[in-house]
Amino acid sequence: MRPGLEGYGRTDGGPRSPERAAVVAGLGAAVPETVVTNDDLARVLDTDDAWIRRRTGIRRRRAVAPGQATGDLAVEAARNALASAGAGGAGAVVLATSTPDQLCPATAPNVASRIGLGPVPAFDVQAVCTGFVYALASGAGLISLGVVDSVLVIGADAFSTLLDPEDRATRVVFGDGAGAVLLRAGSRTERGALLDFSLGSDGSAEDLIGMRAGGSRQRSTGLPAKVEDTYFSMQGQAVFKQAVSRMTESARDIAARTGWAVEEVDSFVFHQANARILTAVARRLGLPVERFRTNIAEVGNTVSASIPLALVDATARGELTPGQKVVLTGFGGGLTWGSTALVWPGPDPLLSELSTDAGDFLPKYR
Repeated sequence: MRPGLEGYGRTDGGPRSPERAAVVAGLGAAVPETVVTNDDLARVLDTDDAWIRRRTGIRRRRAVAPGQATGDLAVEAARNALASAGAGGAGAVVLATSTPDQLCPATAPNVASRIGLGPVPAFDVQAVCTGFVYALASGAGLISLGVVDSVLVIGADAFSTLLDPEDRATRVVFGDGAGAVLLRAGSRTERGALLDFSLGSDGSAEDLIGMRAGGSRQRSTGLPAKVEDTYFSMQGQAVFKQAVSRMTESARDIAARTGWAVEEVDSFVFHQANARILTAVARRLGLPVERFRTNIAEVGNTVSASIPLALVDATARGELTPGQKVVLTGFGGGLTWGSTALVWPGPDPLLSELSTDAGDFLPKYR
C-alpha cells in the first residue's frame, strides 16, 4: 500500500472545509472477453463494415457472456482502480448504470461486498450515458462534506442485454464494459481535484432514448408489454442534434465555471456516443478534433462506462499527461448532460504505472 492511502477505507470522513475536494487517485477498467466485430454483425444484419465505420466510427465492441452481468464488470474495474492507486479500500461506492443486475435492490451494495469493503455506503445512479459524470458529482459531494475520505466511482453497463437482435440502428453502436475512478479527499489546489460541475436535464424529451417496458408505468397497466417495448430504442437523428448541442454547451459552461477559456483546455474526454458527434462538437467549439480523446473504434458506445474507459485508454497511450487541463462531458437519456473539469494528476505512481505498463488496469482490446 502506498504512503498516505492507509485510511482509504474510513467511513467517518474528515472535517468540512471549503478547500476540501475530491482528487483522482486511481483508474481501472474491465471489458468482457467476447469481441463482436462489424463483420460478425454483417452476417446477421443488413449492413457491412464500411457502413458501420462511416456512420459510427466503430470497428468492434464487447459483449457479456451468458450469465455475466453488469456487477461482474463493475467489480473487476473497481479492483483494478484500487490496485492502480495502491489502496486497501474505499469509504463508499457510487455505481452509474442503466443495466443493474436486477431492478431491485441496487447493484452497488453487492459490488462493495464482493470487493470486501464492509458496510460502506453504496448506491446506484441512473442517468444513462451521463451517469458517470453524475456519479462523480455524487462522490465528490460525499468527500467535500466530510462524509467519507474516499469513493469508488464506477460506470458499468451491459447494454447488449437490452438490444433488439434485429435492430441495426442500435446493435452496431453499443458495447459492454466498465470503468472506475478512485477519488480521495484532498485540496482544490492539487492536480487531479474535481474543480466544479455543470449538470442539466430535459425530461420533456425522454422519449428520444429509452426502454418503455419493465417499469412501474408499464407494469401498472396489468397488460403484457409489447415486444418492441422490451428493447432499447433511440431516435437517431434527434439524439444526434441534441447530443452535439448539449455537450457543446456543457463543455463551454464548465470551462467558464472553472475560469478557463475553452481554447485553454488540452484534452476533452466526452461520452463516446458516435465519432461523428465528437467531430461535430469539436467543429462547434472551433477546436482541432485531436484534442478529443476517443476509443470508440475499439469498444463502441459503452454508455456509463465510456468516459472512464476512455480515460484509462488515453492515460495508457500517453495522451493525458500531468498538468493538462481536462474536461469530461457526458450526454444521455433523460435527457441528461453534464461536465466536470480537472488538471490531470501527476507525476505520481498512478500515472507512471498506467502510461508505461498498464497491466491489468487496461481493457484487453488490442
